[in-house]
Amino acid sequence: MGSREWHFSVDELPAVIKNWRELTGDTRVIALHGPMGAGKTTFVSALCRNMGVQDPVTSPTFSLVNEYRLPGGGAFYHIDLYRIRDEAEAEQAGIGECLYSGDYCVVEWPEKAPGIFPPGTLHAWIEPTGPDTRRLKLEYPVGNA
Repeated sequence: MGSREWHFSVDELPAVIKNWRELTGDTRVIALHGPMGAGKTTFVSALCRNMGVQDPVTSPTFSLVNEYRLPGGGAFYHIDLYRIRDEAEAEQAGIGECLYSGDYCVVEWPEKAPGIFPPGTLHAWIEPTGPDTRRLKLEYPVGNA
């Protein structure tokens, strides 16, 4: 595994996303770790914008899954496992269907159901480093560097 780390402000997020997409290529499933208020949904919103999603991107905390249509076809699933108790509940909620669909999926709070993720899932960690700054760390297979 390789890794990459960014330190950025919200204004720098579009440039970080551009570099992120260059590194991750066509990777479809991303487990996004981070504490409450770290900026996970802000990150997902910026990623969706970069991919051409036109709909407003909101937190799926209560719906569990928000689905956005991509301009070239296909879906982008924004999943939030915060309210999930365990892997069995995640499966009952249909999360596995999203993860194995071949569509793009970014999952907040992946530690709530770690056993449901497919092989090749990328893991990223986001954390606040100041009032308006964040640190993002990505782990990826060495072949992606």
